Amino acid sequence: MGRRLPTLLSIIAGMVDVIGFLSLGLFTAHVTGNLVVIAALLVRGGPPNMAQILAVPVFIVAVAAVWLIAKASERRGPALVRPLLLVQFLLLACVLIFRVINDPAANPRGLMAGVAGMIAVSAMACQFALLRLSVPDAPSTTVMTANLTNTVLALLDTLSRAQPLTEGANERLKRILKVLAGFFAGCVAGAVAVSLLGSWAWSLPVALAAVAVAFY
Repeated sequence: MGRRLPTLLSIIAGMVDVIGFLSLGLFTAHVTGNLVVIAALLVRGGPPNMAQILAVPVFIVAVAAVWLIAKASERRGPALVRPLLLVQFLLLACVLIFRVINDPAANPRGLMAGVAGMIAVSAMACQFALLRLSVPDAPSTTVMTANLTNTVLALLDTLSRAQPLTEGANERLKRILKVLAGFFAGCVAGAVAVSLLGSWAWSLPVALAAVAVAFY
């Protein structure tokens, strides 16, 4: 399960990002994308979504909280993975419960929707910090821009007959492609789930997060 974990996490991140955007108007994994949306709204004269404004600072606070949890646990490296996977699962489960009970979609800019969005952002912050703290050489599962860049560079090094510019390009390419494919699959599945299941779409990333906890 260890080698497959980044792919599974990328599927979860893709689902959460799309479900959050479609139901709450908020990027929960690519949190900096909210800055672009805010800037566009300000230029066009539209009212900014408070959840979008809070997403980045909440993400920062959540990453810091994960660091504190890791520090307090006195665990290091791979030993951190399971506890932090459990934190991610609990946060996503809270989002599901919150969504089903309060239905923030009825008012996407309301307080309840904002709270649900911030919990989802915190879950993705936990996932991002999880890999950086426990498996630092793993590709990012929540932000795909760097992965896409590394894919192109690794592909060129793999195809080049000259001395490659980076080491282990072929192996790195395989790992990154799995994560990219997982994120895209998660996005598609999340979009379909929102159209078919509504608020219950959040049950999909919750279920996958439970699988990660159970089998890691």
